[in-house]
Amino acid sequence: MTLLDRYIAWTLLSAIALVMAVLLVLGMLFVFIGEQGDVGIGHYGMLDALTYSAMSVPQFALESFPAGALVGALLGIGVLARSQEITVMRASGMSKLRLSAAALISAGLLIGVALMIGEFLAQPLGQLADERKAFAKYANISFSGAGGAWIRDGDTILNVQGRSSVAQFGGMLIFDLAGDNRVAAIGRAEHATAVGAQSWQLQDYAESRFTADTVTSLQSSQRLLHTAAGADLLQLSVSDPGELALHTLYNAIRYLRSNNLDAKQYVFAFWARLARTAGILAALLFALPFGFGVLRSASLSARTTLGFALGIVYFFLQRLVESGTLVFNLNPLLLAWVPTGLLALAALLLIWRVR
Repeated sequence: MTLLDRYIAWTLLSAIALVMAVLLVLGMLFVFIGEQGDVGIGHYGMLDALTYSAMSVPQFALESFPAGALVGALLGIGVLARSQEITVMRASGMSKLRLSAAALISAGLLIGVALMIGEFLAQPLGQLADERKAFAKYANISFSGAGGAWIRDGDTILNVQGRSSVAQFGGMLIFDLAGDNRVAAIGRAEHATAVGAQSWQLQDYAESRFTADTVTSLQSSQRLLHTAAGADLLQLSVSDPGELALHTLYNAIRYLRSNNLDAKQYVFAFWARLARTAGILAALLFALPFGFGVLRSASLSARTTLGFALGIVYFFLQRLVESGTLVFNLNPLLLAWVPTGLLALAALLLIWRVR
């Protein structure tokens, strides 16, 4: 990376960071306003609403990253264009492909940040925020009569109820099925604790096992249950697939397909997340041609208005595609890339037209 590459990258990243900061503050404010209807229910207070809003910021950042990158890149390119720096670069022999490569360096850094947020921050903080909110609102209400969450792993069906912490649940029913889908055994644990991604520690466990003409009973103070349907998969029953990390979506798809269950919404969420991440790269390439020709003299307000308009169009097109794919039973892999593909195609056409 040359000194000129670092200068271009620093200019673009600074503008994008400024725009993202504004978007995140606005996003947090909107979430906080939306939480006012729940303030006062149970123990859920104003400070809890503010905490919930702050913990929702990483998820909002993931959703707004492509639009923020587009607006910020337009502003950054505008700074370089209005000061005639891009003109000097081109006059000194720097080709449009070389300028594109410098912009791609910034895109690579932003994609890395987006992946880190998506894999390690957004999902855990979002789930913790929902859990804290639920416990604050319904601290005095029992969930034991709501039916719990049902999950299946091969010939084992689990019914988990009464969640009391991140990994501990109030009770669990275990149904073991025979090869012909006949119930071979029914077990119940008074308490179940997740001790790993694929393990449960059961307390006060009792089981009835059925044979041809007899029923065998078993009681134990503890039992270790190994199953792919761990506490992480239980989160899928209450989480929007679009809010899950890529590795969680991948594991969910494998789990659902191995049990012959419908994985379409998770497949679409997986590819939509990858497409939105790739949209950061397309956004920076799309902004580059606006530093050439008559567009380089556009005012800051004009670039900001254009950037926000294009960002809103991209955001709502992505949401429209997501809704249409699930409602009309369309190909999730193909349509997940439609908004990003259109943006990338427009970027390449604009760059190709630059002289």
